[in-house]
Amino acid sequence: MIIREETEEDIIAVRAIHEAAFGSPAEAELVDTLRSQVRPIISMVAVEGALVVGHIFFSPVTLNSLQNLKLMGLAPMAVMPGHQRGGVGSALVVRGLEECANRGVGAVTVLGHPAYYPRFGFLPSVRFGIRSEYPVPEEVFMIKELIPNYLHDHRGTINYHEAFGDV
Repeated sequence: MIIREETEEDIIAVRAIHEAAFGSPAEAELVDTLRSQVRPIISMVAVEGALVVGHIFFSPVTLNSLQNLKLMGLAPMAVMPGHQRGGVGSALVVRGLEECANRGVGAVTVLGHPAYYPRFGFLPSVRFGIRSEYPVPEEVFMIKELIPNYLHDHRGTINYHEAFGDV
């Protein structure tokens, strides 16, 4: 399996992956909107043979509207149903976090399964005094600092691009 940056030729496959994994076009439409409206982004695919089987997307988020912090949100991530539970998602998360770190991102947020993301170092955001703008259980909104103590003096609310409100 190869994890690489998404290319224009991958867009149709990425859409199909999200629609198949989530059972609706909402996440695929979110990716399309973010891809066209937001910078910087990190969009990576997992390729097995010649087939794109997974996708992960990172886009900027803000903490209390502070623009000086380099924060990204991991969302969405999807793996083609026939390829799930085989390490594709884990490989995407690991490689995506490496790319975020390479680009100087200080921390990454995720709204996800509390039994899955902690294996990558994500912790509940409440440990940092940070919450999601969305009304979600505390254990599903998590943060991973890529730079140690990056969020030490910061508290408040993480805000995502307005397109997330449509999902």
